[in-house]
Amino acid sequence: MESGYGYGGGSADKGFGTPRRDEAPQGSYGGPHSKGHEVQQEIDKVVGIMNENVQMVMGRGENLKDLEGRTGQMNDGAAQFRRNAADVRKTMWWRNMRLRLIVAGVVVLLVIVIVVPIVVNKK
Repeated sequence: MESGYGYGGGSADKGFGTPRRDEAPQGSYGGPHSKGHEVQQEIDKVVGIMNENVQMVMGRGENLKDLEGRTGQMNDGAAQFRRNAADVRKTMWWRNMRLRLIVAGVVVLLVIVIVVPIVVNKK
């Protein structure tokens, strides 16, 4: 007796092979609970996930471009900060030098004011 699977009487692959449509068990093709419908649902689900992943990758690309722009701005800001810091350092060095020269001048003036009268009085 021949099963519902196979390609005809007396073939070597009796009981193996793909089921024929007219001999397929009920519910295995067509219908909302069939294997083909389940496979199509799975494919649709995978395609949906892949589309989401593509959208995420595109979003990441946009984020990377935004980050590159911010990085460039930060580099420009850092270069400007270095220039300003060097200018401030030079300005502060000159102020410090002027203060030292003023203090040295005052000390020299005091020494002259104190020493000259003493030397003049001893002669």
